[in-house]
Parts: sequence; structure tokens; C-alpha cells
Amino acid sequence: MKQYASGDIRTFGLVGHATSGKTMLAEAMLACGGVINRLGSIANGTTVSDFHEAERTRGISVHATPLHCEWLGKKLNILDTPGYMDFICEALGALRVCDMAVVVVHGVEGPGVGTDQVWQYATQFGIPKIIAVNMLDKEHTDFDGVLERLRQQYGNKVVPLSVPVNPGPGFNQILDVMRNEVMTFEGNASGKFTEAPAEGDLKNRVQELHQQLVELVAESDESLLEKFFEQEGLSEEEMRAGVHKAFQTGQIIPVFAVSAETNVGVARLMDFIAKYGSSPLDRPAVKALDANDQEVEIKVDDPRTVVYVFKTLTEEHIGEMSFFRVYSGKVNTGMELLNANRRNTERMGQLLVLNGKNRTQVDTLVAGDIGAAVKLKNTHTGDTLCDPSLPVRLPKVEYPKPNIHAAIKLKSKGEEDKVAQGLAALQEEDPTFHYLVDAELHQTVISGMGELHLQVAAERLKARYRVDFDLVPPKIRFRETIKTKADSKYRHKKQTGGAGQFAEVWMRIEPNERGAGVDFKQSLVGQNVDRAFVPSVEKGVRAACTEGILAGYQVVDVKVDFYDGKQHPVDSKDIAFQIAGKEAFREAFLKANPCLLEPIHLVTIKVPDEAMGAVIGDLSGRRGKILGMDAEGGFQIIRAHVPAMELYQYSTTLRSLTGGRAVHTEEFAHYEEMPKELEQRVIAESKKRDEEE
Repeated sequence: MKQYASGDIRTFGLVGHATSGKTMLAEAMLACGGVINRLGSIANGTTVSDFHEAERTRGISVHATPLHCEWLGKKLNILDTPGYMDFICEALGALRVCDMAVVVVHGVEGPGVGTDQVWQYATQFGIPKIIAVNMLDKEHTDFDGVLERLRQQYGNKVVPLSVPVNPGPGFNQILDVMRNEVMTFEGNASGKFTEAPAEGDLKNRVQELHQQLVELVAESDESLLEKFFEQEGLSEEEMRAGVHKAFQTGQIIPVFAVSAETNVGVARLMDFIAKYGSSPLDRPAVKALDANDQEVEIKVDDPRTVVYVFKTLTEEHIGEMSFFRVYSGKVNTGMELLNANRRNTERMGQLLVLNGKNRTQVDTLVAGDIGAAVKLKNTHTGDTLCDPSLPVRLPKVEYPKPNIHAAIKLKSKGEEDKVAQGLAALQEEDPTFHYLVDAELHQTVISGMGELHLQVAAERLKARYRVDFDLVPPKIRFRETIKTKADSKYRHKKQTGGAGQFAEVWMRIEPNERGAGVDFKQSLVGQNVDRAFVPSVEKGVRAACTEGILAGYQVVDVKVDFYDGKQHPVDSKDIAFQIAGKEAFREAFLKANPCLLEPIHLVTIKVPDEAMGAVIGDLSGRRGKILGMDAEGGFQIIRAHVPAMELYQYSTTLRSLTGGRAVHTEEFAHYEEMPKELEQRVIAESKKRDEEE
């Protein structure tokens, strides 16, 4: 395969809201670059990037897929990412290693909440952005309306470099702002076109847009601004250099009009990426931490190798593949590198560059390039591999916390070890997939970014490890407490022919402050009970609190006072006072107006203005309490307290209510007393479960 210098590489992510057409845009780019002869289709599962089973059957992207082609002598590394927030970790990992982002926007629906999310991530990583307004061949498309919304959300730096001449069905012409020309594309999805000077109204419009571009470019550089006023414009050479610099610094955010399915306007977008887009040489040096946690800069031209692994994936017949970017030096087959995160050495075996499932073996990858290594021993997502003489760790991506949970219910016993092995592997591959073996609730709980995320993870687990299970609602961590004071006197007496057991415990209990836990103390006077038995009584009380009394949930927020009792000179012993302490506490607890507490979560929802009413109405039906609302662009940020038991599969409901245009996070806030009717239901279900077990 042809070797490219670092300055001739363009690495970018196709990101954006779900269903905006990222995968078809990648397909059109591969067609323009001669990688494929004809466009595949989402419906038929024949696109290059969506080749995994879960992607073909569902018709959506699940993985960030590396692709590449050549255009104008430059290597374009394309990372096609999922738009569904369930798989946001794929987009995040991809953006982490990109030099720019192509944000794909639906030409009818405009920017969605997913657009905003990836925009924020690209800004966080400090990479410039290009906007591709796609699907301009559809009915009801509104390029000017979408452009206006983009400017409202992202500022007046958003500037069109191509606009549609005849949007809607039959769309095949764009007005090129930099060339002042009309480009007419062939109707065979080849991406080929003819050019002609803009005439009449089109000429007036393109001149107006061209002038806007020149002014924005001039404003980005003081020396250019002076020339702009002195010369009443900029020369072609000054303009080209200015566009490149203004794009790198974010002073212009270019917009391109495209239709990926018909391959209209895509070639012009690729021209801009090849001529003006960011190469590894354009990006600032990357910050890393050395072995002493001191900050160092990693520069592209440093001959010492530094590699960041942004994704790992296990595939049948191949094993584990580690997808990486080279930040400095070069990677050669057989090279020994240090994993600075795990302190082990890795030998780089097979090196691959990828176009979906088509893999090409290479001997060398230079700084700025993307590739994959097969069967590394102990390297995972977020790890840094480096020259042993430069032991550094590149910063890991901070991924969002999971917001949906399900429990695994095995259909046959004896498969626990296989499931545990599989879950650990999935968690290593996907930083937004978590699992927990919950000793308190006796469940294995998996967590992810949405119902679809958990379904795909479950399918991979079943297929790879040959296990069968159902996903069921996870149990809720309810708590038990009291509302009034009470006391008890419990005598434990047991005679079995030999040495007996005897203990009597007198106990007072009262409510403690919420969140204070169980506070045990003794106020014994006199010699009725030897102080040596106090730890035994406390042990019994703690055991009762762990096991629960009302419904088998932990007891919290109770003050316990062991104030008196009786003992026997022979039969009193540790176990006797443990039992007496436990039963005395149970008796007092049941007298003290016991109740159940339920966990309350803080839920933060980002929702379009028009869906506010539906979302707030749904929250009310879930016993939610609205804490506040803030406006952000065309969205509202709603904060609410919602009981955890009302949040099972909430992300699915939210997606349904808002057409997939809302996202939410949830985290534990505090415990609150449950309504009585719900409490009785939970207690009844707990007793039924105990009887069944």
C-alpha cells in the first residue's frame, strides 16, 4: 500500500444526530475515491462501514468504523460513527483521535440533540468542524432554514461554501461559493460533475456569499484585514491561505450542501478536506503525563513512538483488535512498545488498515495515521503504547455515566463463570458498559447508555460465550427505617441437656437523621450485664440491620441504646447475646412505626422546546418533582427528582416522546419515605419472593 507523509493525511470523524446519513456519506466518499464501484444501501445491509450483524439487522451504526481513500493525493481517514446516544462512546473515542469533525445534519429536520452533543465533544477536544447538510434530495428540505438554525446555535462563523440550486427530489446542482460556479452532478451517483459560471440571480447570490466568506477570513487575521481594506479584497493566494488558517482556528465553520444517497456535492466537500482540512502537522502538540506525572508535549516530528488505543473489539476468527492512532514516530511490524498504563511490553504483530471488514496488512504506519493491531496481550481502550525511552500516558477520554440498568437472569445454572468472563471482556472494550455483581440484591446488573446498547451487549455476550439468559428489571435498593421511639426486653433461653444459652437484652431505639446510618451505643449501669457482651449485642443488631426486618432490605438511620439486661453465670455467652440483641432489635423495630425508604435520583434532561409538555407530563406520572429549567439554544434543560423504581427503561420512553431528540443523565440523590400503598406492594412482593426461594 502507498506510504503517505504525515502532512498528507486527513483524519476526520463523521458525527451527528441519528439518521442524518453519516454512513451513506462515508459510502459516497469511498465511491468518489474509487474504493467501491457503486453505492451500497442501509436497507439491504450492503454498506462498507455497517458490516457487523447488529448493524445490518437493525439498519443503524453500532461501531465507529475506520475507512480510508485517496483524494487529490491525500489520504482521507474516515471514522464513521453511530448517531444514537446509546453508542456515544464510539463517537467520543473516534473524535479523540481525529484532526477535524464533519458534523452531518439532516436537511429536513435540522440539528438534533445528538448534533449538539457531538459539537460539544469536538469543541472539548479542540478540533475544527465542517458541517454537511445532507438529504437535500428529500421532499420538504429547507437548506436556508437549517442554515439559520445552525447560525443561531453555533454563531455567525457558520458560513456556506456550497448551497443547493434545486433542493428536493431531483437535486443535482450546487452553487460553489469559492469558485463562483454552478456544479451539475451526473444522475448515476458516481459523484462526477460539470462546472459552469454562475449567471443572473445565482451570480448575485454567490458573489454575496463569497464576500461574506472573504470578510470572515480577513477578520481572522490582522494582516489580512489590513490588506482587505487597502486592496478592497484579497488575492486568490491570500484567500486560500486565509481559509486554511481561519478553519484551523475555528474562525470559520464551513457548510456544504450534499445528498449522500445520490452522491451530489460530496466531491466538493472532499476537495475542501484535502486542500484546507487539518493534517497532523496543523494540530497543536498533544499533552501527556510522564512516569512522574509531569506534563510533557508529544510532537508529530518526535522520532520516538507514541500510540493511543481508542477502541478495542473482539471478532470471531481474528481475536481482539486494537484500533489506534500514531501520535509521534512510527509503528513497524514486530516493534516492542511499552504499555505505559499497565507497565507491560507489547509486541506489535500484524498491522492493518481497514475499510470496514476489508483489511490490508501494512509494515509501517507514520505519525497521524490510523490503524489496528491484532492480539495484543494486555492492552485495552484508553491505553498508551510508547517507546520505552519515552514512558508517557496520553489522557483518557472521560465517558458519560450509564443511565439504564438491567439484571441478568440465567436460564441454566453453572454458567456464572462464563458470564463473568464475558462481562469483563465487554467492559474492557466499551467504557460506557458497566456491570456489577450486587451482593446485597443477589443480582448481576449490567448498565449502559440505552436499551439498545444493553440489547446489543447481551447479543454479543450470548453469541461469543454460548450462554442463555434473560434481561429482567434490576431490584431496587430500598431501605428500612423507623418514625417513632420504641423499646423492648428480649430473653433468649435455650436448654439442650448440656450447657445452655441465656441472655436478656433491654433496648431502646429512636429515629436518626436521614443518611446518618445506624448508631449503636450502650448505657449500662450496675453489674446486670458484663461489658464483654456489648460487642455481641451490637453484632446481633448489625446482623438484623443487614438482613432487614420489614421486607429484607437494609435498616438505616436508627439510634440504638442497649441500656440493661440480665445474664447467667454459666449459660451466658457470645452467641446467646448475639441472638438476644438481634431479636430485641427486631421487636423494638416493629413497634417503632417502621417504613420503607426509596432511592430518589436526580434526572437531568436536555429536550427540544416543542417536546417540553410531553416530557414534563411523563415525569409527573412517574412521581417526579421538577427542580428547575434552563434554556440552552433551542433546548430546555430540565432537572427533576424521580424515584428510582419509576426509571426502568426511561431512556426508551424519552426517545419515544421526543422522536429521539432528547438525552438524559441520572444519578442517586437521596432516600425518601415511600407512599404507603406502594410500600405495602413492595413488602408483599418481597414476602412472595422469599416463599418462592
